[in-house]
Amino acid sequence: MTVVADFAVAPVPDALSFATTPCLVLTNCPDAGLAERLAREVLAARLAACVNILPACQSLYRWQNAIESACEVPVLFKTTQDRYPALLEAITRLHPYNIPEIIALPVTAGLPAYLDWVVAETREP
Repeated sequence: MTVVADFAVAPVPDALSFATTPCLVLTNCPDAGLAERLAREVLAARLAACVNILPACQSLYRWQNAIESACEVPVLFKTTQDRYPALLEAITRLHPYNIPEIIALPVTAGLPAYLDWVVAETREP
């Protein structure tokens, strides 16, 4: 593993290590209450090691041929590739939007101890 500017650059993962590769999942909730409820549920189920609920923001987007605007609360989940399908299901189940924004980004570098913690905290009991 090469360390560049305090970030670990991991080699391309094999099939086994891919399952435990950390990823960052983001969504937007219509209010802080739902964001906290969602965070607590996924943490209790070990679907994420950490959830950040950010301050509300104004989102502008195209929806059904119109430009819409809404106040939303961004939520960031730190999880792993193998826990992502269950996290996706939980967000979709609890989210009131017809098509909620759910985006997963692979983590390609980070503090090794932190990434190990994410993997350990998201293991199924």
